Amino acid sequence: MPESATQVAVAAPEQTTQPENDLRWKQVTGLPCDVSVEVPVPGYRVRDLLELQPDSVISSQWLTTANLPLKVNRDFIAWCEFEVLGKQLAVRLTELA
Repeated sequence: MPESATQVAVAAPEQTTQPENDLRWKQVTGLPCDVSVEVPVPGYRVRDLLELQPDSVISSQWLTTANLPLKVNRDFIAWCEFEVLGKQLAVRLTELA
């Protein structure tokens, strides 16, 4: 290598988790929480709700690719979108709040 060449040292990422932090996370990972995705359905009535049956489909004005608010314990934490996985409906996080 010529003497005029510049050498760049790449540092390994610093480990950010300390053993005492891991212990704190272990204490809370089992706590229950409520997760909800809210889809506004304008014009929906109690009568419509009472007529719901298994496999019912509810129409909304949201596009399938639209970001929906995701809440944990009623606190907004992220945006997500619906995704079909086999015969199940899932949500994919798209952006953290």
